[in-house]
Amino acid sequence: MKFYKQLELVIEAKTPREKIELFEKFYAAYKASLLEFEESYDVKFFQSPSYSEVCTIVAPQDVPKRSNLTTIQGQINLLHAIAHIEYSAIDLALDAAYRFHGLTQKYYDDWLEVADDEIKHFLMLEKLLQELGANYGDIEVHNALFEASQRTQTLVERMAVVPRYLEANGLDATPMILQKLQKLPKNEMLKKITTALEIILKEEIDHVRKGDIWFAYACEKISQDKSIYFEIIDKYYPQGFLRAKNLNTDARKEAGFSCKELNFMAHKHIC
Repeated sequence: MKFYKQLELVIEAKTPREKIELFEKFYAAYKASLLEFEESYDVKFFQSPSYSEVCTIVAPQDVPKRSNLTTIQGQINLLHAIAHIEYSAIDLALDAAYRFHGLTQKYYDDWLEVADDEIKHFLMLEKLLQELGANYGDIEVHNALFEASQRTQTLVERMAVVPRYLEANGLDATPMILQKLQKLPKNEMLKKITTALEIILKEEIDHVRKGDIWFAYACEKISQDKSIYFEIIDKYYPQGFLRAKNLNTDARKEAGFSCKELNFMAHKHIC
């Protein structure tokens, strides 16, 4: 089997069940060294996200609010929003492996491992949604993560924007959600949501760390210092670090951020 051709089919799969089934076969073949990397392959520019036939896509401000988490609907909204992030992250990891050719084996190992983790996260959240009587696709979603992948077509920009900015922001946001959950009256579903988020937070640190490693690699390849990170983020997200609050300093440091970077983001000395 051909690596890029098969990977393209996984990315373009229209439903979670089809995508996960195709990925499991693809990943098993990859780990068994049964896939051949094509010397040349015409990489597609994907015009629409793979979930476009499953989910209703709206502007970010029109996605239902994740409030009142003591209600079933509030819990569904929260779980669906996070499940959508994880589902989008599956394709982002797969696209990182698909789009950038001629790199070392470790690069493809890393991003396929991330995709495998994101699938596990999605399935864990989907199960909780189903326990509440809902399914992925029941709630409107936005496509900001997919748009980020469309806009970043070089390795250095992709590694800066997706793992080191968008996913790293999740390292800051998840603890705040956990704090909110801890203040609510305890029930079994809230405990399950808390456990799921704790697992995701721990594993996302490793994903951001992988992004940091390959961002440094990409910088070296184009003879740039890692400080180009802030130029890239300012290009795509001009207000990105204007209001950087509640930075998860320990998690970000573990994921590869330097104190110099964190101090710059926070606009003060924090480490």
